[in-house]
Amino acid sequence: MTVKIALVLDDSIDRPDGVQQYVLTLGAFLERQGHEVHYVCSDASRDDVTVHSLARNVGVTFNGNGLRIPLPTSRAMLREFLERERYDVIHVQIPHSPLFAARVVDEARRVQARSVRIVGTFHILPDGAVSEYGTRVLGRWLRRNLAKFDAFCAVSPPAREFAARSFGIAAQVIPCPVDVTRFAREAAASARRPGADGRLVIAFLGRLVERKGAVELVSALGALDPAVLSRIEVRIGGKGPLLGRLQESVTRHRLESVVTFAGFVAEEDKAGFYADADIAVFPATGGESFGIVLVEAMASGAGVVLAGANPGYLSVIGARPEVSVDATDVKAFAEALTLLIQARELRAELHAEQAERVRQFDVEAVGAQVLELYGA
Repeated sequence: MTVKIALVLDDSIDRPDGVQQYVLTLGAFLERQGHEVHYVCSDASRDDVTVHSLARNVGVTFNGNGLRIPLPTSRAMLREFLERERYDVIHVQIPHSPLFAARVVDEARRVQARSVRIVGTFHILPDGAVSEYGTRVLGRWLRRNLAKFDAFCAVSPPAREFAARSFGIAAQVIPCPVDVTRFAREAAASARRPGADGRLVIAFLGRLVERKGAVELVSALGALDPAVLSRIEVRIGGKGPLLGRLQESVTRHRLESVVTFAGFVAEEDKAGFYADADIAVFPATGGESFGIVLVEAMASGAGVVLAGANPGYLSVIGARPEVSVDATDVKAFAEALTLLIQARELRAELHAEQAERVRQFDVEAVGAQVLELYGA
């Protein structure tokens, strides 16, 4: 049976952030299963999927991220839209705005009562006390709206715990979906760029903002023994406000011959960027509810993925101590890198384990769980 599904998010579908990756990957899977998928969001320009841009946004900073939140949206307009579309399932990305996504939920209940199933995915973990307090306030504000949902999921056990204490909701854990097969295929088709002179490639890809850990990575590189440092080539991909600070840090640690800045890496080039890495490093210090980049790198065949020891990343990378590190501890970070650089057999062992581990996050497995949440 074909189900008509609205994937609702407050931000634009055009942005390359984690929530957008979640809904686009899930939406593509649902369409492959024969369902009709619409993306209900704020201002958007893409036309390769069915998008309804129903709100205008303003930029804010929250939880260490630059975000865009919607301005108040007309309830009458939303009611008319929902009367016309008549969705079977409305899937909201949470936390959500009282001024847009919450109004979609309110009006859907008015228009269709219980003939539409409304579910939500909880996506965040706080990066500090301020963001935790702000999320709890939002949860109290949305209490009546949350009562109109039929079911909730969260992207990781830590996110589920935060959803309970901040929003008062009971969510089952369904991880973020990644198209593992696509990343493996694109990695295999990419032209390889091994390290010069047989050096190992260490790669970082992410926004150059505080909590993603690029600053901590450069500090750890600066603490490596010169003999170890001579064995590696480091590629930092991504853009953001810390680029100048990172370049200065590279100069201060005399790492110019070791570290290069790759700039923005397009979506179609990510798999190849990861696949070239003997060690892919994602040393985020907090505020991560999951770790899509970890899954993408493992799916692309990176030698070993080393993650920051924050709760969301640990839920993906697992318990082995060799694959996670407190990135704020420069000495420990340098020691973790040294171990992986020097231990070829260990890298091979960890690679095999991660190649098996990544399968649980494949969209085919995760999508089936989401369809159960839908009751489809």
